[in-house]
Amino acid sequence: QVQLVESGGGLVQPGGSLRLSCAASGFTLDYYDIGWFRQAPGKEHKGVSCINSSDGSTYYADSVKGRFTMSRDSAKNTVYLQMSSLKPEDTAVYYCAPDCVPPRDFRWGKGTLVTVSS
Repeated sequence: QVQLVESGGGLVQPGGSLRLSCAASGFTLDYYDIGWFRQAPGKEHKGVSCINSSDGSTYYADSVKGRFTMSRDSAKNTVYLQMSSLKPEDTAVYYCAPDCVPPRDFRWGKGTLVTVSS
């Protein structure tokens, strides 16, 4: 069964850090572009970052550039999102997907909730 499972979210104070994980089963992450997305309450999914399958290059939304870092561990078939200098506006449910631009009918996983609050 093809599946992506997000984890690592939690409550963190402004300025803090978290590392999210996206673990794949049923397929090999290395063969796909993998994107991180987030959905704030009442809003649509927005792209946060993406890693290219062919050369490992990464893309970041302007809102997270310089604060978030995406990486891939082929041995663990897992992609990570290291988040630092977190801000309240980073509060959202974070999801990963096997594409930088998922189709509109993409079935999102459960995601992992990140709450940045003092």
